[in-house]
Amino acid sequence: MTTATRVSKVRNIVSNILIFLPSIVLVGSSFAMFAHVSGVVAQMAALGFDGPRLMVIAVLELASAALFLVPKTRPFGLLLVSAFLGGAIAAHLGHGQPPAPPAAFLALIWIGTWLKNRISADEV
Repeated sequence: MTTATRVSKVRNIVSNILIFLPSIVLVGSSFAMFAHVSGVVAQMAALGFDGPRLMVIAVLELASAALFLVPKTRPFGLLLVSAFLGGAIAAHLGHGQPPAPPAAFLALIWIGTWLKNRISADEV
C-alpha cells in the first residue's frame, strides 16, 4: 500500500466520522425536542423557542441532518445545516450565551465535508 493510498483511507475515515457523528447528534437533539425532554425544552425556552416554535426547530433540525447524511443530497443538507447552526450562533449571541458550541460543531461539519471532497494535486 502506497503512502498516498494510506493517507486517502485515513482521510476518508476521518471525514466519515466528522460527517456522521455531528449528524447523529443533530438527529438526537431533534428527537429530544420531539420527546419534550425537560432539559432541552428549558434550554430552548431560554432562547425564546417554546411551544409550536420548538417543534418547527425540531423539524428543521431533523430535515437538515437527514439531507446532510445522504451523499446525493449532502450539498443541500450542508447548506441547511449551516443555516440552522448559523441561526443557533445568532440566537446564542442574542441571549448573551457563548456561541462557541454551535460554532465548533459547524466547523467540524465543514472540515469533514472538506476532507470528503478534497481533491489532491495528483487527481487534478
